[in-house]
Amino acid sequence: MVKTPASKSASFESAVAELETIVQEMENGQLPLDQALAAYQRGTALLRHCQNQLTQAEQTIRVLEAEATPGDTQP
Repeated sequence: MVKTPASKSASFESAVAELETIVQEMENGQLPLDQALAAYQRGTALLRHCQNQLTQAEQTIRVLEAEATPGDTQP
């Protein structure tokens, strides 16, 4: 079930779901070596994609929290 590399438009949830599927397939131990390697490559690409999205979300939250500090309120 190996697909093309993670695209920038893939949602976090769909990437995690695909990553979970890959992990299950690999844990079953039924994949031939070439398919296992391709699944591993796809999994690492999905993991990087998810990590990037989480980092961007954390940065957005930090910006929003900084903008909402009580000392910055204006009358």
